[in-house]
Amino acid sequence: MLILLSPAKSLDFDSPSIVKTSSEIQFPNEVNYLADVASQLSASDLQTLMKISPSLANLNVERFTNLVDSEAPKLTRQAVFAFDGDVYSGLQARALAKKEINYLQKNLRILSGLYGLLRPLDLIQAYRLEMGTALKNVAGNNLYAYWSEKLTAHLNAEIKTLGAKFLVNLASEEYAKAIKLKALSVPVIHPIFQDYSSGRYKVISFFAKKARGSMVRFCAVNQIKNAAKLKDFAEHGYQFVEEESTALQYVFRRKEAL
Repeated sequence: MLILLSPAKSLDFDSPSIVKTSSEIQFPNEVNYLADVASQLSASDLQTLMKISPSLANLNVERFTNLVDSEAPKLTRQAVFAFDGDVYSGLQARALAKKEINYLQKNLRILSGLYGLLRPLDLIQAYRLEMGTALKNVAGNNLYAYWSEKLTAHLNAEIKTLGAKFLVNLASEEYAKAIKLKALSVPVIHPIFQDYSSGRYKVISFFAKKARGSMVRFCAVNQIKNAAKLKDFAEHGYQFVEEESTALQYVFRRKEAL
């Protein structure tokens, strides 16, 4: 199987890496192109485009400039250890065993506005470029126009190579939109995590993000290969709810946050 996950805005390039093994990014030419386009924008342009603070805009001008400058020193880190935030606090990659990291390297793909699609051990530099950014490029007015065809074709090729029977979409809506899910050659399973609040069950962003990361961890620890085994996920008090689920939409609920 293959699992799709979102990246994170927060980055950690300071904590020590727990593995030395790494892999190379799969879209180097595309990364260089997008970094070059973004590097030509001023800090003010980036601030408006990305809706970020002046200090963060200045930082990302430096980052994009560094990415396209072949002489600049490159500080890199494996993607799964570089991303921080709610999803990755649920994943807890640094606490995984080598066998579990190897499972993720084979089965997990992380969507990225700059890098397109990352394997967990692909080396990346620090950046900020969300998939929903309206960055004009040779393919259109946003990153969806740039990445959609490329990533969908790439995933179908990987599905064929791996012999995957299904794909698990644990990415956010913003990132999942970069893939033409209906054009994939296998069924796509959508896990949904709901918490009880104000008299009803609903998706609460903070909890859902952490649950997505926890499900990735669950898959790695248990070496999941069968879609039905996803229903056994019971981390942090969530339980699979058969009557609310469908063949491709798996609903998990919990009454109280643990």
